Amino acid sequence: GVLGGIGPMSTVYFYEMITAHTKAEKDQDHLDIVISSRATTPDRSAYILGESNDDPFSVMERDAEMLVRYGATVLAIPCNTAHYFLDKVQEQISIPILHMVREACQVLASRGCRYPGVLGTDGTIQTGIYQKELIALGMEPRVPSPEAQKKVMSLIYDDIKAGKAGDPEKFAVVHQDLEEQGCDCAILACTELSVFSSQHHLSPFYLDAMAVLAERSIQACHGRLQHIFTK
Repeated sequence: GVLGGIGPMSTVYFYEMITAHTKAEKDQDHLDIVISSRATTPDRSAYILGESNDDPFSVMERDAEMLVRYGATVLAIPCNTAHYFLDKVQEQISIPILHMVREACQVLASRGCRYPGVLGTDGTIQTGIYQKELIALGMEPRVPSPEAQKKVMSLIYDDIKAGKAGDPEKFAVVHQDLEEQGCDCAILACTELSVFSSQHHLSPFYLDAMAVLAERSIQACHGRLQHIFTK
């Protein structure tokens, strides 16, 4: 089950990613997937930052329960900021939710990273959901400078969420900022940035958290991977 629509383009790319990386010779070799694409889910960052009183949790909870009733045996949420609400949603349903944040951080730890940069929405950055996991694994995370973070938010909201191609010049500013901070890797901690990475080739310096979630989803549903693409 995919608790999606947050945002819609990220959900489309997540479904495409799962399909492309499942080893299959015929339709029936692919996973059975049910997708809830609730685009009207209130903005996660706005609520977390106190800029809106519209709580996304009730919508996420309702849709998670609907997916369980439909027959889902495991849930994936292709939205990093929404993981702020994951534990509360998990308490309300009887099937496991894959934890994209935790799984992605463990991949960085397995690579021996020490100083990872975290690229995400203001909500993701300010809640520290990635920083806490990285620190627990012995790493020293870095976040963009205020000016670089504005570029990240513009890429997410002004470009990808608005249906435009991501501006590589904005991303170049962010990359330079991470290098100046001494980062030895970085995580794309926003699924709109995952969409950006599908439009522009990024070096192995960057780990796409949604790619990790797609891989874990295939494994959790006993599908066959084309190859391990997050090692």
